[in-house]
Amino acid sequence: MSDGRPVSDDLPDSPIHTTGTDHITIWGSNAEDTIAFYRDLLGMPLVLRQPNLDDPSQTHLFFDTGDGRILTFFVSDDRQSDPRPQRSAIGGVHHIALRVAPDRFEEMMQALEDAGKGYNVFDRGIFHSVYTRDNNGLVVEITTDKFDVPDDRRAEVLATTQRIREEDGADYAKEEHMEAALEELGLEAEPRDLPDAESGVGGVE
Repeated sequence: MSDGRPVSDDLPDSPIHTTGTDHITIWGSNAEDTIAFYRDLLGMPLVLRQPNLDDPSQTHLFFDTGDGRILTFFVSDDRQSDPRPQRSAIGGVHHIALRVAPDRFEEMMQALEDAGKGYNVFDRGIFHSVYTRDNNGLVVEITTDKFDVPDDRRAEVLATTQRIREEDGADYAKEEHMEAALEELGLEAEPRDLPDAESGVGGVE
């Protein structure tokens, strides 16, 4: 469905232009469970620990997601983890998405299984994703791209893929749309060898 507003990687005519994601902060439970999931299972280094500067009774944990971008948590030892699925209202976080290298994708799935974490794996057309939950029921998507797209061309590739899939009349971006976008932009990228999976789309053709 389109609202008529153009999709483009061009900078909009706006008074502010952000330069990237610095960090995202989540309300966590306690330090032990948070570190066990994000550092010890997902392999994100804990790079900073200090008081929550707005409420020093809490601790602020900083994890490096793998590219210098930071995911942080406010935690307190008097809060127990609650693994039940979260029910987010408007303005809440639906899920966070993290990347893994494609050659570690199946190894990551096995690690989740070994840790007793349930998950679903989907072929989302232009990427593969595993969905699991952290110690507090937050949906965590772990994804890998089907093609080796340079980070500095990622927005351009996605916007071009969007245009091509609209011209094709498809409801969502598929592998062939990204292949065509890469060819149009002169980027050589072979599709990666990833496990077969259903699309998982609900009511979208």
